[in-house]
Amino acid sequence: MAENTAVDKTDSANASGAVLRPGRAADPVPATPESALNAAQRTAALQADDDQGPNAESGSEQPGAQESQDRTAETGPETPDIEQALAESRQRKLRLMLRQCDRVLLMDFNLLAMSDWPDNYQMAAARRSRDLWIFSALLAATFFLSGLTGFVPAWVAGGGFGAFVIILLLGVPFIRRIYTSRPSYMDLIIRRQRMLRDARKHAAHLEGKEGLIWQCARMAEYNPALRHTRFSELLRLSEQRVLPRYLTRREHVRLYLIYLLEAEKAYGKVQQAFFDGNQDAIDRGWQAVAAVPEDRA
Repeated sequence: MAENTAVDKTDSANASGAVLRPGRAADPVPATPESALNAAQRTAALQADDDQGPNAESGSEQPGAQESQDRTAETGPETPDIEQALAESRQRKLRLMLRQCDRVLLMDFNLLAMSDWPDNYQMAAARRSRDLWIFSALLAATFFLSGLTGFVPAWVAGGGFGAFVIILLLGVPFIRRIYTSRPSYMDLIIRRQRMLRDARKHAAHLEGKEGLIWQCARMAEYNPALRHTRFSELLRLSEQRVLPRYLTRREHVRLYLIYLLEAEKAYGKVQQAFFDGNQDAIDRGWQAVAAVPEDRA
């Protein structure tokens, strides 16, 4: 009886009205509309995406754009400055080369080439003529001395004396030029010494107090021939400021002349490179880079 009474009361209460009972929490609104459970949640998710989409995209793109603008602002002005600094350094280097090696333009080719240098054949022919003259003079003197001792007749001794005097007179330079135009052996030796002395004097003038060709060695970038090992001794002596005194043979002078010719070629290339860089600086408006070379010594 009691149980039936309780069941009846419960049924009557349910019939009269719904009773709310505590349950689990409501499902959260999904982040994407595709995972929404019903139409209301899907609509709310779509509205949330519409509100956050532009802001998120602008927020994610804004730092990158700002960074690129900052990088452009930083690297943009620096690039011309770096190019100008490099161009100025290069022009300064070329100007220094031109100033240090400008005395190569004072080279006298004919003086250093020594084209009138007596060759070995001329020296041998002149030596043979000298030996014949000495032998003739000794033979005539022998006949003259033999006549004094009585071994030969007096007329032979007198003829020997006359021949000896004539031979001696033929050895005098201004008399010898009357019957022959060939220089004597002594003349050739004196000519060689004079030409070598003039070449050494000219080399000393070119080298100056600081030396020349060892400073021209910096232009080897424009003429690799300046790096040849056969010039190493000349460069060492030039750096020590003692090169002219060691030019004691014609081979030394010719080697020095060859180096000067190669240095002159390199100087022309360096000068052209300097003028091209100067013109490029003028075209770009770099007044600090555009400059004229200093006056040559």
